[in-house]
Amino acid sequence: MRRKRKPLTFRLTQVLTGHGCFGDYLCGTAQREPTTECHDCGAAVDSAQHTLEVCPRWAVLRQGLTSVVGGDLSLPSVLTAILGDDESWKAMVSFCETVMPQKEADERMREEAADVASIRVRRMGVHRRRYLMRLQ
Repeated sequence: MRRKRKPLTFRLTQVLTGHGCFGDYLCGTAQREPTTECHDCGAAVDSAQHTLEVCPRWAVLRQGLTSVVGGDLSLPSVLTAILGDDESWKAMVSFCETVMPQKEADERMREEAADVASIRVRRMGVHRRRYLMRLQ
């Protein structure tokens, strides 16, 4: 909270909280995925921690992150590192700002697929429906 160097970004917050395009969040909390499975590697659970530490799709980006932050990518270690110096902060933000848009784009493609299950269809909120009705 007292960090004066850089603000939290939206995508960094998604990774730190696990609220984003992660199978465990989309299945459990958002109820928009039928399973928690990782679409990239087939792991049973796709979580923020899985994306940060394990998923092979992000291995090259992870190498750049671990070279600055260190090999331990557990949440306490990452927080200690990014709060400790600007270089670690920048590396973590760069990782999140690269990975999350790609995961979001993949999620949009799955939502728009012709054979999509009804659970995956993007839901429209009341305000969006009203807005679209006004446009007609």
